[in-house]
Formats: sequence, structure tokens, C-alpha cells
Amino acid sequence: MFRFIRIALSDFTDLLFPTLCLGCTRSLTANEKILCTRCRINLPETGQHRRADEDHILNKFAGKVPIEFVASYLHFSKGGIVQKLIHRIKYKGQKEAAREMALWYGELLKREGSQLPELDLLISVPMSKARMQQRGFNQAEWIAAGLSEALAVPMQADVLMRKRFRSSQTRKNRIERWENVKNEFAVRQGVGLQGLRVALIDDVLTTGATLEACAVALLQAGCASVSVLTLAATR
Repeated sequence: MFRFIRIALSDFTDLLFPTLCLGCTRSLTANEKILCTRCRINLPETGQHRRADEDHILNKFAGKVPIEFVASYLHFSKGGIVQKLIHRIKYKGQKEAAREMALWYGELLKREGSQLPELDLLISVPMSKARMQQRGFNQAEWIAAGLSEALAVPMQADVLMRKRFRSSQTRKNRIERWENVKNEFAVRQGVGLQGLRVALIDDVLTTGATLEACAVALLQAGCASVSVLTLAATR
């Protein structure tokens, strides 16, 4: 009886306050989450986990930091649906969207990611204390949680820390971004990483400067290898 009452109340609530697609704002059906079927089908997937050609995103790190594997779920373009989704996640508090999309990506990697190396640990890129207080959550942690569930690889959110607050990376070029973050990250005292194969998790890969700085800290702490997985990447 109570089960039927809960279902009826849920249906009534959805009728009055329908859950909307974050892409096109249409009402979602009972079987849809975050995005409607049309928007999800039309997501600009990169397919990077399937190939290693000359345009592969791994080249962003070539000759800089020894990264074992790099892949991003979606192409990020100005004014596109992915930018809209990332904006809603970061600035509108849609953290569940980050986790759900990461679940989709993890399931895709599990089915098709034959090039994905074996991993011991997923590590989210940390956020500054000031930004955490402002935003209330770290989207990279929610992305890591979704990937962890799908890939059955443990995640840890407190491995890395920012040693100081730096200005936003948004309007900086490649060199400026590196100058802004080099030597900014450190592995927390007491965290054991010796010999572990880890993957850094973040929302968007642009120049790779922040991820490079994180990778340097992890490799210096004894990690056997560092890979990178992000929800999106600029072309």
C-alpha cells in the first residue's frame, strides 16, 4: 500500500514539477536521467579510447610529462551542449549530472576501452579551499565517483592538495597556465602511492597544464604510472 502511495506521489510531483533535460529543457521520461534520449544520442563523443592516431589527445603531454593513457568522453566547443552541461555542473550545482555522465563514460570504457590500462586508483584533481567554499563541491570528485562505480576501481579525493590559491585559468594561454600552476600541487603527507597505477580525473582538459602539475607530484611520490580521464576536452 505504502509503495503505491509513494509511486502516486512521485508521479504527481513529476507532473507538477517535471525534471527537465539539461540540454534542451524538455521533460524527461521515467527512464531518462540528466539528458533526454535525443540529446544523449547526439553528444559529441571523442572516441579517443579506441584509437591512438596522430591527433590523439595524448600529444598534449608529449615530451612534457610521461602520461601512460589519456582519454576524454566528449568534445568541448564554445556554445555547444557540452559547454552548457559543464557550466550547469560547475555553477548551477548540478553535481549529480557530473556523476551520471561519468557513469555513462565508465560503462563505455568498460565495453570498448581495450587500450585502457589496468588501474589501482582514481584520483580527483583538487580544488582550492576558496573555490570549494564558494561552490560547495568539487566536480572532479563527483566525476571520479561515477567512473569508480562503473570501472570498479577505487577512488580517493584527498590524495593531492593545492599549496596555494592561484587565479583562474580560463583566459590564460598554454605558457601562462603552466606558470600559474607549476609546483602548486603536492601529495598529502602519509598517503602511500608507491608502485600504484593511477588515473587523474577532471572535468575539462584544455592545455593540460593543471593535469601535468598534478602528474609531476604523483610521479615524484612514487606512482608507477599516471593516466588521465576527463569528462570533456577542447579540440
